[in-house]
Amino acid sequence: MTDRLKNKVAIITGAGSGMGAAMAKLFAAEGAKVVAADLNKDRVNEVVTNIAKDGGGEVASIKTDVSDEEDIKAMFKFAKDKFGQIDIVVNNAGIMDNMAPIGDLTDEMWKKVFAVNTDSVMYATREAVKEFLPKKQGVILNIASVGGTNGARAGVAYTASKHAVVGITKNTAYMYQKEGIRVNAIAPGGIKTNIAQSMGKNIDKFGFDRQSQGMATSPEPGTSEEIANAALFLVSDEASYVNGAVLPVDGSWTAY
Repeated sequence: MTDRLKNKVAIITGAGSGMGAAMAKLFAAEGAKVVAADLNKDRVNEVVTNIAKDGGGEVASIKTDVSDEEDIKAMFKFAKDKFGQIDIVVNNAGIMDNMAPIGDLTDEMWKKVFAVNTDSVMYATREAVKEFLPKKQGVILNIASVGGTNGARAGVAYTASKHAVVGITKNTAYMYQKEGIRVNAIAPGGIKTNIAQSMGKNIDKFGFDRQSQGMATSPEPGTSEEIANAALFLVSDEASYVNGAVLPVDGSWTAY
């Protein structure tokens, strides 16, 4: 490893598994002090334990419900109390919908998906900006989705929530361009993670059948480590001139 994140402190949400866990491991190996946040405390504790066993660096865990603004504030306070500063915030936590098109969509599904996928990004980005403005420096990375750039990848709730994340990314990057704050997003394609577990059992048949036609063009699923590698570049100083970008990491899925 090359210490590309030496002397940096990074918060990563959804760090208990998948892409978040891979980012926590890689960032720590590259010299960052990492706050790994997840709603599942046992799972995120296991991630931290494994990183420590591998001699991967300083990582602390905190149970965080990203849909709760007070939990987000507590996460930032924990990071400051533990490591003294915050330099990088990765909004990774997210859930899937049940593939429902708008004609079948329930208010409950809409609010649930937006709370986790979009409200969380707004809360954390707002706190990050408050933290970064006084020192004129900081990096925010949002994990969007090809569902945030295309319409045939999920149901309407997930698709709209991730389009909103793209909008937050671009607007915030523009607004604070002169304040030393960079904001980018990754749009993963099909990645081998456990996010499908959040779909539940009540899958909308019509929506699933339609979405499956969009899925048919997908390459073989990528890995969490491939997302983590892209994330490392975007949060590092090597990407100092990358701002407001939405980077597809999808094996060319969106090129079709």
